[in-house]
Amino acid sequence: MSTAAPFPLIDRHTHLEGSLDPAWVRNEAARRGLTLPRPLETLWAGAAVPFEGFIEAFLFGAALLDSREAVHEAVRAVTRRTQRTGGAGFDLWASPHFLVVHRGQLPLDAFWRGVEEGLAEAQAEGVRGCVVVDAVNHFGPKHGHAVLDLVLPGLPPFVKGFSTGGLEGCPFRDWAPVFDRARAAGLRVAAHAGENGPGSNVREAVLEGGVSRIVHGLRADDATLELLAERRIPVDVCPSSNGALAADVVPHPLPRMLRAGVRCALGTDDPGLIPCDLGTEATSARSMGLEDTVLAVLRRNGAEDAWCLLP
Repeated sequence: MSTAAPFPLIDRHTHLEGSLDPAWVRNEAARRGLTLPRPLETLWAGAAVPFEGFIEAFLFGAALLDSREAVHEAVRAVTRRTQRTGGAGFDLWASPHFLVVHRGQLPLDAFWRGVEEGLAEAQAEGVRGCVVVDAVNHFGPKHGHAVLDLVLPGLPPFVKGFSTGGLEGCPFRDWAPVFDRARAAGLRVAAHAGENGPGSNVREAVLEGGVSRIVHGLRADDATLELLAERRIPVDVCPSSNGALAADVVPHPLPRMLRAGVRCALGTDDPGLIPCDLGTEATSARSMGLEDTVLAVLRRNGAEDAWCLLP
């Protein structure tokens, strides 16, 4: 008796700037005469650091993305890591405004060409990918509009979404006009919420920001989980990253989220900084007491709600 083929395995959340291969970063730093920041070495060793230390490590890698070739290399690292665990696709968060305008590291055209080349290479190897443009929450809505001003003219077809990340310092209700503008341009909208901010941010992002996808959502209370389940809002959960950057949230809420009916799926977040892949994330989920049938639900959700599999 034949069985249905499993759903494709998708990395539902990984950041371009946080996905560089550590060996490449070491070599590039040595070539440029740069000293690796201590928090980066700490993260590579599997230890936790304060969020500020993570940002220092993240920015160090981002500073190396100053050419088309380097951006291509970052996408290549994502593809290889996805393939290593049998993955078939990834939703890739990227911050072009930060690299192109805020840091002035490379022209926008070079950034897009590097991403396009990387995604084309992945496609040729049987791996689907798309981009979600990421803005910085704590920079505020004016920054969000500047991000859209930059990317919307000549927006590449592989860009499927818009999101906010960073510190949850600005109310999501204030971001609503930015989210509306992104949706009007045909982009789906997500938000990092309930990671380094209160669980109430998750509810506000959905009800007042109007987002259709949540990243992390760790601190959401039961009523908010019920809302997420009722509205079928996908939630990207990244156990290794959560353990390093939200170590106070224990036990990990993934089992509780799933029991509430939330459409959770697994992602790697910043696997070039916090060593992990889809295999380690599944192992982490299993260590929470989740059985294979539940892991299959995570995989199904990961594919059904993946933006990289959209036409």
